[in-house]
Amino acid sequence: MKKANTMTRTVVFAYHNVGVRCLKVLLAHHIEVALIFTHKDNPTEQVWFDSVAETAADYDIPVITPDDPNTPELLQRIRSLKPDILFSFYYRKMLSLELLAIAPQGALNMHGSLLPKYRGRVPVNWAIIHGEAETGATLHYMVAKPDAGDIVAQTAVPILPDDTAGEVFNKVALAAELTLHRALPDLLAGRALRLIQDLSQGHYFSGRKPEDGRIDWSWPAVQIHNLVRAVAPPYPGAFTTINGQFVRILRSRIIESNMGFDRMLAPLLELIGNRLIVHCADRGLLQILALDITGVPVIPTQLANQLGPGPWRLGH
Repeated sequence: MKKANTMTRTVVFAYHNVGVRCLKVLLAHHIEVALIFTHKDNPTEQVWFDSVAETAADYDIPVITPDDPNTPELLQRIRSLKPDILFSFYYRKMLSLELLAIAPQGALNMHGSLLPKYRGRVPVNWAIIHGEAETGATLHYMVAKPDAGDIVAQTAVPILPDDTAGEVFNKVALAAELTLHRALPDLLAGRALRLIQDLSQGHYFSGRKPEDGRIDWSWPAVQIHNLVRAVAPPYPGAFTTINGQFVRILRSRIIESNMGFDRMLAPLLELIGNRLIVHCADRGLLQILALDITGVPVIPTQLANQLGPGPWRLGH
């Protein structure tokens, strides 16, 4: 434990909105941030989130963007800074055990789920795809296996039935800020609780590619709706073909209705009044609220101008 009259020093590994919000929490608690590791923005990725590098510049904190944070030279640089504790906030590279062992008070990560559920990559998107009603943020110690160390604190947030991944991610970023803010005093004083994870209560999930947004129209309506909102912009979007044209389904809603249809026609897309309705394979009804065709937004009531008269068969 550090003496009360000395400032805690840290090295931070951070990216994305969670990285920005948690960095500001550390600074608000008067923690000395000696160095920040972050990432260069990928030119092929839509950058819709806040910049850790820009935030660091506002506070005159040195920043580096190495491809590998675990090189001998960087390990020596971190050792020379004598950090008391290390933090990782949505940093995308694994940190070696040698690196994690540098700080005497340990190394902690902020993960965007309620661990032990949804360990691994893009946990917000996976939680929505699986129809979860809540998720959150978890502060935990880092160990050799990702997202498997002892839990210090976590905060839950709701996932509403029509929430998109972007909306849920904003909630998770706030949950991360609250979690760190509440946990820091006890953590730095050496009296924070440590809850061992029961890893059997969750699973690891991999990253997702744009191709994973392809809609399978044999799925139930709810499963299709969950995919649409899980990959809605700013993510690449769920996609299909209609009359041979590439279409992104950007926003949808489950329709609770007794409206009947011929099961042999499913899956089928038609305009009913001013509503664009998909008759799904499970007899569920899905309203399409926003879509684009070859990248151009199309108002549902004007779909016939693009695709010809409906109803329309749905492809893959």
